[in-house]
Amino acid sequence: MIRLICGDILKVLPTLEPVKMGFLDPPDGIGLRYNSYKDNLSPDEYIVWLGKVLDLTMSKCDILWVSYNSKYIFEMGKLVCDLLYKYPVWGAKSCIQIFTFGQNNQYDLGNGHRPLVRLMKKGTQLYPDAIRVKSWRQEHGDKRADPRGRVPLDVFNFPRVTGNSKQRRSYHPTQLHEGLVERCVKLCCGPEDTILDGFSGTGTTLRICKRLNQPVIAVEIDLEYCRHIVEENELDTRITIANFEADGYEWYD
Repeated sequence: MIRLICGDILKVLPTLEPVKMGFLDPPDGIGLRYNSYKDNLSPDEYIVWLGKVLDLTMSKCDILWVSYNSKYIFEMGKLVCDLLYKYPVWGAKSCIQIFTFGQNNQYDLGNGHRPLVRLMKKGTQLYPDAIRVKSWRQEHGDKRADPRGRVPLDVFNFPRVTGNSKQRRSYHPTQLHEGLVERCVKLCCGPEDTILDGFSGTGTTLRICKRLNQPVIAVEIDLEYCRHIVEENELDTRITIANFEADGYEWYD
């Protein structure tokens, strides 16, 4: 089941049922030009807002992935520590996405990565066999190689989705690589588990879940972005008023 909700994540979350996994790729708090959302919070306001989003999303899932701008790596570390203190049955794993084509900087070291953190209730089931890849030993004919391949490392080697990428949707300023999202989904979810995407953007997580026949609830604050997602994924265009404070809309497959 695919469900797309147009609304503010902080208003939508309290109305939703629990899910297995949450995935968040929030605005970066660096003043990017979105269609209607104003990404103009001060750094302090941004971290307070992000903390509220993480806290509320954790109350709805067993596993939460967060992809965030490396500018806030130290602030995110404090947020995670505070959340683990509040939720002692949870643990955290730090991961990283490295870029084969990083951002050029003539004055200092250019940025070539994007951090991810995985927050997870202790004892939650994972599915590592679902994401195995060919190992170095397999590729080089080593007889000691595990024929199943290996479980990947916590380094996600997926390029940035730049302007000339086949995945790029030009109407949105940012976009995560589909391979990264797919690996997170496959590792963490069985066939019947529902994924919650709090910042749908171009619908990357929704597209992955549709391809995998995985239940998903995607939330996006911008109506125009939602319309792009509806058209591309051929969702039911009947519009209903969603059950949260501000007026919002929902689409279903």
